[in-house]
Amino acid sequence: MNIEEFREYCLSLKGVTEKMPFSHVRDTYSRDVLCFYIFDKWFCFVNIEIFDFCCIKCNPDESLALQSEYIGIKPGWHMNKKYWISVYFNQDVSDEKIKELVGKSYDIVVNSLTKEERCSLFNLENSSVE
Repeated sequence: MNIEEFREYCLSLKGVTEKMPFSHVRDTYSRDVLCFYIFDKWFCFVNIEIFDFCCIKCNPDESLALQSEYIGIKPGWHMNKKYWISVYFNQDVSDEKIKELVGKSYDIVVNSLTKEERCSLFNLENSSVE
């Protein structure tokens, strides 16, 4: 998987937008981070130049099991290690598994939205079908 395939997958999820919010920081690595959002909440981010890993939300009960099963899954970079994991590309985590985990991260954030936001997202889904 490359950055464009990864980006295309993330943007294929309902209501997802993207931003590069760290363009003003000194750290080059952070400046190149692309974040994927549902409303104003992140569910994933990735460095677009280096494309070494993505950082995603994860159920705390699943996080440790994933980290023990895969060499390419580590605690979340610069994030709360209980709720975020870093998933490394080109290691032992398949592209399909990465997409599955990104999808789960998306679901975690969707489930944390307010009722109004979820209704708005649902209406976005309905309008795209018609």
